[in-house]
Amino acid sequence: MLTPHLQRDADGSLRYERLPLATIAERFGTPSYVYSRAAISENYRAYRDAFARAAPLICYAVKANSTLGVLALLAAEGAGFDIVSGGELQRVIAAGGDPARTIFSGVGKRRDEIELALAHGIRCFNVESEAELHRINEVALAHAIRARISFRINPDVDAKTHPYISTGLKSNKFGVAHADAVRLYTVAAAMRGIEVHGIECHIGSQITELSPYVDALRRLLALVDQLSARGIAVKHLDLGGGRGIRYQDETLVPMHQFAQAVEREMAGRALELVLEPGRSIVGDAGLLLTRVEYLKPGETKNFAIVDAAMNDLIRPTLYDAFHAVVPVVQRAEQAVCYDVVGPVCESGDWLAKARPLAIAQGDLLAVLCAGAYGMTMASNYNTRVRPCEVLIDGEHAHVIRERERFADLIAHERIVR
Repeated sequence: MLTPHLQRDADGSLRYERLPLATIAERFGTPSYVYSRAAISENYRAYRDAFARAAPLICYAVKANSTLGVLALLAAEGAGFDIVSGGELQRVIAAGGDPARTIFSGVGKRRDEIELALAHGIRCFNVESEAELHRINEVALAHAIRARISFRINPDVDAKTHPYISTGLKSNKFGVAHADAVRLYTVAAAMRGIEVHGIECHIGSQITELSPYVDALRRLLALVDQLSARGIAVKHLDLGGGRGIRYQDETLVPMHQFAQAVEREMAGRALELVLEPGRSIVGDAGLLLTRVEYLKPGETKNFAIVDAAMNDLIRPTLYDAFHAVVPVVQRAEQAVCYDVVGPVCESGDWLAKARPLAIAQGDLLAVLCAGAYGMTMASNYNTRVRPCEVLIDGEHAHVIRERERFADLIAHERIVR
């Protein structure tokens, strides 16, 4: 499960790019999130190069990893951004991103968030309900602005992924029903504060197959034709994101095949393509570095208790997600089967189960493919400070987020006497 930028040296120790992980732990402590600058850039360029003929607007999904250092790197690569809150928009701006290349998604946009987005001239809102459409129209009229919109269409396509990250079925909260789309576009086209601009779908996350994308795309294109017949022109088609990565033994459709399939379906159409990748840009470009505090043998299970926990990386307990766990330094001893768990006071506090590991107390472990939905979903449960984040660039390491201190946790609390 090692990647081109994460390799073992001849002495059996892991290095990230050209820096030993043991050196990173010594300098910055544990737990720490560690990212490869080269991997993030290469993952973004893989989209850009594979889709070169279509020249899409590639809007990185900020929710995957919203740290300013990551956003600034992608902004420098030319990425646009997909946001789901006013806070994420402010992060994009703070990192040097362009609001005019930013798409605002999400089911619960507040009035102040819509005002903020309009004030900064975002490219488009992905509208997810009729009520939201009316709110955007009202806000736009109040500010004498026409708001660009797309409807996020729920195409009722099974993304064949975990139920919690499948977003394109009728039972999901996201998007507007496919059957309502033409009516809603007709309503929007008549609004003075609205400019109909695109059509969008996002069917889920960690998708490893091609057919769900093709099915969803065909349903969107059929709607584009129906709208055109009614005099409603759509200028861009947003296929969303959701492309998966290899956490374990997943087989992924090569990027060039994905691009060819999309371009084949859209051939001959004057539609700009928009993509919203997140996990596939940063997921395998990051790891969580943690240290073994105790080894606890048991009657039915052995536990490796580490200093990282579910508050740092909640994906395993939330999604039953698999993350490979590898020792930073290899030992010659016989491996023992361990559950890798943290110190949080919950039975659900685990990072990995039943893993054969040759380790000792004090050893370092790397939890792989933790660059997406790691730090962005981290919390301070049990009054634990969140990890620092380190960006590796060749032989250099840069702290892009300082480790929190206890003072940070209580800075906004007040005692009433």
